[in-house]
Amino acid sequence: MRVRAVVAYDGTDYGGFQRQANAPTIQAALETALAQVTRERINILAAGRTDAGVHAAGQVVAFDTAWRHGLGDLQRALNALLPADIAIQEIEEAAPDFHPRYDARSRRYRYTLYNAPMRWPLARRYSLHVAAPLDVVAMQQAAQALVGEHDFAAFGRSPQGGSTVRRVLTAEWCGEPPWLTFDIEANAFLYRMVRSIVGTLLQVGRDRMSVEEFAAVLASCDRSRAGPTAPPHGLCLMEVKYLGSSMQV
Repeated sequence: MRVRAVVAYDGTDYGGFQRQANAPTIQAALETALAQVTRERINILAAGRTDAGVHAAGQVVAFDTAWRHGLGDLQRALNALLPADIAIQEIEEAAPDFHPRYDARSRRYRYTLYNAPMRWPLARRYSLHVAAPLDVVAMQQAAQALVGEHDFAAFGRSPQGGSTVRRVLTAEWCGEPPWLTFDIEANAFLYRMVRSIVGTLLQVGRDRMSVEEFAAVLASCDRSRAGPTAPPHGLCLMEVKYLGSSMQV
């Protein structure tokens, strides 16, 4: 049977989602727990390969298993074995051909800022501290240029070296200092695309780049014109949507 699950994790201490030889990863932790519970060697599929230090509230994975007990029992057993910074939030049987990456209609990421003169230690793992005041109105105006189908080569590269055209459905800043969040939903993302966009929007917020200049960076398809890439710890994969449904916390 093919199983689909929603996984939440704190990515701080991991080298990303995808299994690596020289660093702990989310995939390795999940597959190790699955092997212990099911006594099977299982390779999992994922909706997105989050980078080192990036978190998830709604990562979607799938795997095949001969597990003969209830899926609730499987979820409880896995959560009992997984590290404290990884947890299975939802689990269900899926169609035999379900693929969490290729069947996804869109993904939504959130980047969180802690915008205050003094840093707050309790915010350090999940948000970027920005001490200077930000022009959030200008940042939101600039973000609207992202909506629609564009070539996003200025903000990232294709993991497979293919097309850099993506379709952004929403891009919005919310909240007020000290907490600001940037939510962006797209059919797919380039490597480090969200972090590069946030870093460039921060240039707008600091009055180092105009709204018009931001739009020109997007249109240029020139990676060298984008601002600094924002660090990974403020980024979280919130939700993956599928035809007729979404899987999220």
